[in-house]
Amino acid sequence: MIPFFPKAISNKGLTLYFISLAVVSVAFMSHAIDTVWMVLGIVEITLFFVLSASLSQQWQNIPSRVFVKKVFWIALLLRVAWVVFSYYFYSYQTGEPFEFDAADSRGYHGDATWLARASWGVVWDYLFASRSGYSDSGYVLYLTVLYKLVSPNIMIARLLKAVYSSLICLLIYKLTQRTVNEKVGRMAGVFAMLMPNLIIYSGLHLKEMEMLFLVVAFLERADYVLRAERFKAYDVILPILLGASLFFFRTVLGVVALFSFVTGLVFMRSKPNAKRRKAVVIAWCVMAAAFFSGGTIINEVESLWLERENNQELKREMQTAQGNQWAKYATGAVMAPMMFVMPFTTLVDTNQPNQLVMHAGNYVRNFMGVFILLALYVVLFVKKNWRNFALVGSFVIGYLGVVSLSGFANSERFLLPGLPCLIVIWAYGISVVDKQNYKFVRYWYFIVPVMEIGWAFFKIGSRGLL
Repeated sequence: MIPFFPKAISNKGLTLYFISLAVVSVAFMSHAIDTVWMVLGIVEITLFFVLSASLSQQWQNIPSRVFVKKVFWIALLLRVAWVVFSYYFYSYQTGEPFEFDAADSRGYHGDATWLARASWGVVWDYLFASRSGYSDSGYVLYLTVLYKLVSPNIMIARLLKAVYSSLICLLIYKLTQRTVNEKVGRMAGVFAMLMPNLIIYSGLHLKEMEMLFLVVAFLERADYVLRAERFKAYDVILPILLGASLFFFRTVLGVVALFSFVTGLVFMRSKPNAKRRKAVVIAWCVMAAAFFSGGTIINEVESLWLERENNQELKREMQTAQGNQWAKYATGAVMAPMMFVMPFTTLVDTNQPNQLVMHAGNYVRNFMGVFILLALYVVLFVKKNWRNFALVGSFVIGYLGVVSLSGFANSERFLLPGLPCLIVIWAYGISVVDKQNYKFVRYWYFIVPVMEIGWAFFKIGSRGLL
């Protein structure tokens, strides 16, 4: 078992990024991205691949408490630096401290600013009593409470996001440690610490960072309960509350959380005895019944399921009407097999600056995708230890499967909640690389540039810009 990210592989990831960027920039010169995006991407890619290889090896044998401190404080330093930089970068680029073409983020901030000055009766009526769905209510309520306490301060809200993102790194480490072992857990913690997407979202006024924190906290606590021989009532109640809270951020996440918990309960080998297991199931079902009793959540879930095909079709039609002529081919059957490596990397300028900000993180996902495939092969056919991954696997497969059937299969923002589970599987996939299966990784070295160049061709060609 390889307990760290090999430098030979990380160097290939870095090299292939430069090759892909150079080829795309020359082949589609009239649509080459600006220097600022190139520099940003190079810095993010270099930090991830160089430091993850170096630190995952250097930190193998240090005491656990020292490792936790290093991961948290370095993660926080990187995120705080990005929060401050992005605040002024966006202010300079757009005239306000929000991302390009900001819609949701400004809406969240505006609603919370207004509600912070309103009575709690108005807050309740606006966020819950008068709504047919609660998908965004949780985040606006969180911002409202924060703004009531410290005033509508954008910087404070984002610095807190940096803290949540840093804590996510530690939770991913703990989750992987129990799912696999200590060494692989440390590798996953380092990956999370350096992952560009987890850094960038700290500087955005969207709900994703708080939502992601709840997702990872749920998975970590649920995993603890499912593996523990002894636990207290609090240990059961906490993951239930965390899972329930997801319905107030994105309905699908709440449903998938419930599904993954039950799946883990049924299939994981290391789980409580029958009496305790029964107690967990009863507690979960009682909480779920109480939560659904009002009808609003269950109606929202039912509506999403019944309208899933219409939503996908409408999304493709809208993209086609906006000039994306090939969007009609992005059906669920086409997108589902690629969900572990998506979203694809945007290396051409098609007037989508937010995708350019995220392009380095997307490249990391594309490159690391081979280790997802390798991990799946090993756990299913070689070691057959898939039960250890029942919770993590059912969550990420369930969520990405739902997204693949929607109109947002290549949307980085909608794919983000699956990222923590993918990081866990990346680390495991790397740990099982050996002389026999490394040939598949070598094949991937040829696939990655083809993937990036092909996506650039698709982006430009679908808009009739070739």
